[in-house]
Amino acid sequence: MTTAIVIVLGLATVVVVLGAIVRSAAARRTRAREPVRTPPAAPGRLPLSAPVADADFFDPRTIRVGDTVYVDAARYRAVGALHCTMQGEKWTEYLLDEGARRHNWLSIEERPGTQGESLHLEVLLWTDVPTQGMVPARHMLIVDGVEFAPIERGTAAFRSEGNTGLPERGLLDFADYRAGDGRLLSFQRVQGGQWEAAYARPLTPGSVRVDRMP
Repeated sequence: MTTAIVIVLGLATVVVVLGAIVRSAAARRTRAREPVRTPPAAPGRLPLSAPVADADFFDPRTIRVGDTVYVDAARYRAVGALHCTMQGEKWTEYLLDEGARRHNWLSIEERPGTQGESLHLEVLLWTDVPTQGMVPARHMLIVDGVEFAPIERGTAAFRSEGNTGLPERGLLDFADYRAGDGRLLSFQRVQGGQWEAAYARPLTPGSVRVDRMP
């Protein structure tokens, strides 16, 4: 009788241990299926839905200084460009002249896709914001009544082409922010200069085209 009780208790212990192992393995499989959460992209680096090699859309990487550039319904002249590099990243910012002393910057950068997807282009149109001497801080800023949280800051080396009003080469400080509604704000300055701020608007594929000079 005593031997039977010992055997039964032994079997019960084995069942409990095996059950714990199965539950633990199931929990690991469940955690492994949870999606990896990536941090939000910084201004100037928002991936668009069209791959770089998509032949259905004009490739804005081919814009040249002197081109007539159409962004949606607006017509610009590309009067200059900044070719920027920072820790292996490269991007180009084109100075677009709309006439009547009105200018915008168009930033373009190749970005790798996620989970083996092909390269994508990030295209942003920047519009100046009067900040009245405001300087970028490492905490939240309020501009036009909207709260912006800091997301990235750094210093890039640039090479100037055409008429940008900037030196041929230099260093560019930047500080990027994002609002809760996704609105983007960036401060930039050539080292030694004053801070200037701009809002960014991401452009959809096909919204940029060019009439090339002969």
